[in-house]
Amino acid sequence: MEEDPDNYRILKLRAEILELGSAIRQLQREGLDDAAAQLLIARKRAQLWHLVKTNSAASCLNITDIRRS
Repeated sequence: MEEDPDNYRILKLRAEILELGSAIRQLQREGLDDAAAQLLIARKRAQLWHLVKTNSAASCLNITDIRRS
């Protein structure tokens, strides 16, 4: 059984976001600058949002196509 590449990317982005969140918390505890990590996590969240939105729109199209046939 082959996994959907979009689902894999979604899972990978979620894992990266969790790691970045941990890194940001650690930087904040140490009193260090976390601006670069904050920017990176914002970009990853935007990528995830776009991928989920695109993936769900594609799923809706597939369901509509099935209903028409």
